[in-house]
Amino acid sequence: MEARHSALCVEGAEDTVKELRAALAEAGIVLPSLGLDPVSLAREVPCPLVELGRCSVETARRLAAALR
Repeated sequence: MEARHSALCVEGAEDTVKELRAALAEAGIVLPSLGLDPVSLAREVPCPLVELGRCSVETARRLAAALR
C-alpha cells in the first residue's frame, strides 16, 4: 500500500507543479527550475517536495509584486 501511496503523492505533486507553473505564467513569471525535488522523490514518504529553484532578481521582484 505504501508504494501506491507514494505513486499517488508523486502524481499529485506533479499536478501541483503544473498548476503553479500555469498560474505563474498567467502573471508573466517563469521559474526555470520549477519541478519536483529529486532527493525527496527517492523516499517513500512523505510526499515529494516542490523545488522552486533559482531565479533572476527581476523574476523575484515580479513574484513579490504578484503576491501582494
